[in-house]
Amino acid sequence: MTTVRREAFGRMPLEEGGGEVEKFVLQSDSVRVEILSFGCIISTLETKDRDGHFSDIVLGFDTLEGYMRKHPFFGAVVGRVANRIANGRFNLDGKQYQLFLNNGPNSLHGGAKGFDKVLWSPQVLPNGVRFFRLSRDSEEGYPGDLKVWVTYTLSGRELAINYQAQTSKTTPISLTNHAYFNLAGQGSRHVYDHEISIEADSYLPVDDTKIPTGEVAAVQGTGFDLRQPVELGKHLQKFHLDGFDHNFCLHQGRDRRLVARVFHPPTGRTMEVHTTQPGIQFYTGNNLDGSLKGKGAATYSKHSAFCLETQNWPDAVNKPHFPNVLLHPGEEYNHTTWLVFNTA
Repeated sequence: MTTVRREAFGRMPLEEGGGEVEKFVLQSDSVRVEILSFGCIISTLETKDRDGHFSDIVLGFDTLEGYMRKHPFFGAVVGRVANRIANGRFNLDGKQYQLFLNNGPNSLHGGAKGFDKVLWSPQVLPNGVRFFRLSRDSEEGYPGDLKVWVTYTLSGRELAINYQAQTSKTTPISLTNHAYFNLAGQGSRHVYDHEISIEADSYLPVDDTKIPTGEVAAVQGTGFDLRQPVELGKHLQKFHLDGFDHNFCLHQGRDRRLVARVFHPPTGRTMEVHTTQPGIQFYTGNNLDGSLKGKGAATYSKHSAFCLETQNWPDAVNKPHFPNVLLHPGEEYNHTTWLVFNTA
């Protein structure tokens, strides 16, 4: 049985339209999640440890002001295209499109004002909440009026996130949620004691601006082979890695499949990621530097969280041999990711 509650969370600044931001609280026996109508942000996610104690396992802020300031997409839905597009540029039907460059020479997570920085229209469901927005033609440089629905539903230990979209012109689209997790509880110092596995035989090597080179490389015999669980801190040391910020290539197919599992032995918390998407970005919070004050005055330092962003492959719009990232008029974009929380 899931209960759904809505409450006021804050108000947008007048220069942003002054609209009311609401918080939606979804609660089952084992999971409690709070989601904002601003950026579809997961602001709180509480799960039980093996002793039955709840802790909040996602990074974020206590107030709307925190989310209005610059931050690394904590908990937000990002789009119109998640991850990086090289030089913020792509060609479509003989026309070149130029996007805003917000990540060195590249465009990241939708541009200057992506889906994470806008107010969405909510609709309460019996076991969740659905958000809608219209991304206008040429918003952030992208073609076509894009109607987008993001639906969060909670069933027992499982949080489902469904993304749907329809467009008036052919456009690239790749939507994900950018939650930062620490299964020890947000504000914990690091994630080195987490054990992680990712069901991927290959990954995408990147250049020094984090754009895939185009090679689809086998994980076998490398530090990217996470098919068997590894303890993160020891693994980074063993392979002399500064952290992960890479797309892992998942087994292709439109069906739900288990793609990643994380286990935190001290608390017993586990998290599984299931998805219909072709890729997952594993990011270990390499750019967190302790400058942001989060919930309960927590300091978020390097490697104090991880992200598992289900997505299309980065820069797919410029790489014809990557999975198709284009949505055409008359088609529907429809992907789902499921997060399953348990204890072991």
